[in-house]
Amino acid sequence: MVKSTVRFPEAVMDCVEEMVEEGVFSNKSEFQRFAVEYVLSEIEDYEPEMVDFDELQKEVFQHQPVSNRGEMSPEINENFYENAARVRQFAIRGDIETAEEYIDTAYPVTDPRCLLLDDLLESYRQHDTEDE
Repeated sequence: MVKSTVRFPEAVMDCVEEMVEEGVFSNKSEFQRFAVEYVLSEIEDYEPEMVDFDELQKEVFQHQPVSNRGEMSPEINENFYENAARVRQFAIRGDIETAEEYIDTAYPVTDPRCLLLDDLLESYRQHDTEDE
């Protein structure tokens, strides 16, 4: 395995810690691995390698229908790509706050796509901080 450091907003980590406390995930690292595998499985032809991925997916999305890659409509991916492009546009223009609001209105905080888009903003946040 490769070690990677990821920074999340405090609100996201609060949700993650809540899921760990509820026993959905054994620790924060397991959640992060799941989130990455889930997003990859939704946007690419990727087969998750994580042990018990399907069971975790059912647990996390127990109140929502779980889409299968074979049944997923092209609009879901297209919408995600459009949202990612819009978030990046805001970020490039230095409007990080609007990008964050856009993400928050497009996806719930616990949605892996939200985490991915928020991670996309991280380099722009660092760049914005350096300019101050």
